[in-house]
Amino acid sequence: MILANYHTHTVRCKHAEGTEREYIEAAISEGFKVLGFSDHTPQPYPDGFVSNIRMDISELSDYTDTLIKLRDEYRNEIKILIGYEVEYTRKYFEPLMQELNRYPLDFIIQGQHFVEDEVEGFYVGSKTDSEERLKAYVDFTIEGMKTGLFAYLAHPDLINYTGPDDIYCEHMSRIVEASIDLNLPLEVNAYGFVDGRWYPSDRFFKMAVEYSPRFVIGCDAHTPRIIRQPEHIKGFAEFLNRNGIEYGDNILDI
Repeated sequence: MILANYHTHTVRCKHAEGTEREYIEAAISEGFKVLGFSDHTPQPYPDGFVSNIRMDISELSDYTDTLIKLRDEYRNEIKILIGYEVEYTRKYFEPLMQELNRYPLDFIIQGQHFVEDEVEGFYVGSKTDSEERLKAYVDFTIEGMKTGLFAYLAHPDLINYTGPDDIYCEHMSRIVEASIDLNLPLEVNAYGFVDGRWYPSDRFFKMAVEYSPRFVIGCDAHTPRIIRQPEHIKGFAEFLNRNGIEYGDNILDI
């Protein structure tokens, strides 16, 4: 049994469902002792650009206030943490962190969906056989990891590279090596598994375990039903065992 999940979304990101209370109740029923909310962070994008996958800056106060009230209400049943899944960018990262630090903040996790950013870059989940894009994803992800601000790297294998395995492993192994050097855990993403996505992938984790990095299980819950123990997700425990992924209680020092 794992005791903590740090990857939980809310309806503010525009592609999740359920109330915060429903996520908390699901976590308690599954035996979790720590539940970290980490909705997709807003970004201080240029005027006129509206993201359809994240909350607006104006929603930060409501997000925080809602979680503070629930944290206090459930303090005797489960520990609630306030965080965000953050895109590292060169243009927006510093002003974003200045804005986030105006509110109570327990942690952030790195979720690199775009390189270099959502406004001008490319989405890494689109199928590609471009080694140039693969390398750009790895380079940029490591650059974000080196800020030292993240609790862990979410879905490290989000890049949807369809090219040869040797090229894939040559570049992606650098993320694993960086995670060891920086003592930054790599997430095994349960939502991607449940949804039948290209991640978490055997190709990545078979390679990664050879380096013995730290792993963390992330529910990546966009609906309360995803907050489940690994053994309660059909096939997930087998995936973990097949790839030799070792994990403990999932408690991070944050």
